[in-house]
Amino acid sequence: MSRVDRLLLNDPGQCVDEMLQSISMQNPGQRLLKGHRVVIREDVENFRKKGLVSLVCGGGSGHEPFAAGFVGEGMLTAAVAGSIFASPPPNDILAAIKAVASPAGVLLIVANYTGDRLNFGIALERALALKLKVKMVVVGEDCALESQDKTAGKRGLVGIVAVMKIAGALSEMGKSLDYVVQVATRAASAMGTIGVSLGGCSVPGSGSSFVLDPTEMELGLGVHGEAGIKRLKILSADDTIVAMINHMTNPQNASHIRLQEGDQISLIFNNLGGLSVLEMHVLARKAILFLKEKLLTVVRVYFGHLMTSLDMSGFNLNILKLDEEILICLDASTNAPNWPTLCKSQVTGYDINSISLYLAAKEDADFDSEQKEQVDAACDPTINAVLKAITNACQALIANEVQLNELDTLAGDGDCGSTIKRGATDILDKCETWKALSIDKILLNIASSAEETMGGASGGLYSLFFTAAAGLAKDLNMATICDCLQAGVNAVSKYGGAEPGDRTMLDALTAAHSSLQNQIKKKSSPKEVAKVVSKACCDAAESTANMKARAGRASYVASNLLAKPYAVAVAVSIWIEAFSKSLAV
Repeated sequence: MSRVDRLLLNDPGQCVDEMLQSISMQNPGQRLLKGHRVVIREDVENFRKKGLVSLVCGGGSGHEPFAAGFVGEGMLTAAVAGSIFASPPPNDILAAIKAVASPAGVLLIVANYTGDRLNFGIALERALALKLKVKMVVVGEDCALESQDKTAGKRGLVGIVAVMKIAGALSEMGKSLDYVVQVATRAASAMGTIGVSLGGCSVPGSGSSFVLDPTEMELGLGVHGEAGIKRLKILSADDTIVAMINHMTNPQNASHIRLQEGDQISLIFNNLGGLSVLEMHVLARKAILFLKEKLLTVVRVYFGHLMTSLDMSGFNLNILKLDEEILICLDASTNAPNWPTLCKSQVTGYDINSISLYLAAKEDADFDSEQKEQVDAACDPTINAVLKAITNACQALIANEVQLNELDTLAGDGDCGSTIKRGATDILDKCETWKALSIDKILLNIASSAEETMGGASGGLYSLFFTAAAGLAKDLNMATICDCLQAGVNAVSKYGGAEPGDRTMLDALTAAHSSLQNQIKKKSSPKEVAKVVSKACCDAAESTANMKARAGRASYVASNLLAKPYAVAVAVSIWIEAFSKSLAV
């Protein structure tokens, strides 16, 4: 997990200052306090004149976006950064206090780590000696602690970010320093957090914070990688969430969070730096469902990188019991760049419990203004003929699976035949249910089958081809088939980016179309048409063996390795021949 020797930095000794400069460069509403590692609101002078409570937070660097990412209207007035995983020095904290001090006072929001408590405490005492109005709230909500013995107390984790948001909203409302302290303290005591990690993080200039066996995960670790309560064999996402929440709510655990049925709660899913967003969402899904099973009401969910541990492959889960005031504060607006913005419903606002998870998908009939009447297959030989031709084409493709796979070995994954077989098999399975459909609807169903069962580029291209062809499939005659072929070719070329001669399926399709056009002009018989079109299509597919690939995956393969016909073009010739001969009977 750790990549100590592979960090994209210049100088480990300068990385914190360069990072703070970057943050200020990116956010017009933030500035750096000259001579100090302090990020401060650009409008601090106007803010002070309003007589609002100023908020200062901070800690060691390496936890970004904490704390600088939460400087802005509705959250922090200033953030103080220490060196990597080291508390900021008292002088920088005091400089931040003096820069933001207002008549209403300054609130220091501090994570419960010894170094942070000491250094912020020193700065507070010095500020008081200067007759400044300053108070401090210490946030420690770690639920990992099991012992009843006296300890340094619960560690401060990502819950501090929620406390910042709540205190910032109260400040913007004009609440007094004492009142902000009271509500922030209430919120801090109503939450719990636990973390899990698959490994340590890469500390610049140092090394990995800790090492785990590849089969293990650490439950209950601190934000710097401090030891957790236990090491477990790696669990699935769902089992990991269950283990975490069960520990957080276990009454035998001295630091557990007390939850009762009916409690309204918010959740924070905090990526510690190295998990994929996909993993995080899978974990979050289970947590929401599991807590609802416990008859708790999940009212808000906040997700993302809030308080990281450099690139640690792990995450925190924070649970906060809500009351009306705290919820109002969480919903209040902020322009802090890294507070997670929720997608608000025009109907229910931020409520995630009063609406269905899914909206009904639109059916094709919703867009069909003509609402064509279904036909009786027993009385429509045209539909029977089309379905028979489709059946023969699919059977021919299935029979040639091995040949197509062999042709695909050099230019692709060797699975062209298997991929096409999946689509053909699905179409055969559904054909019987299409007898009451019009030709255009049948082609749209073929497009859907290709898209859903074949996947990848092949599924997409066939879906495009048959969708475009369906738009012109009003009846069954050679002129209509020719128009459908042209429409399909145009769609494949437009979206696939290829042209005839590029060694793609278009070489076979365009040959079939051109040949059919000529036969229509000659007024050839159906059998002659089928014979000539099939041969033209097969010849074109065979000729791809001598073409240079200029599109698709084959274009990345050396030309000397492409000595056989292109499998996808051969597949086109197979179904064109089977389809044509069936209709000519």
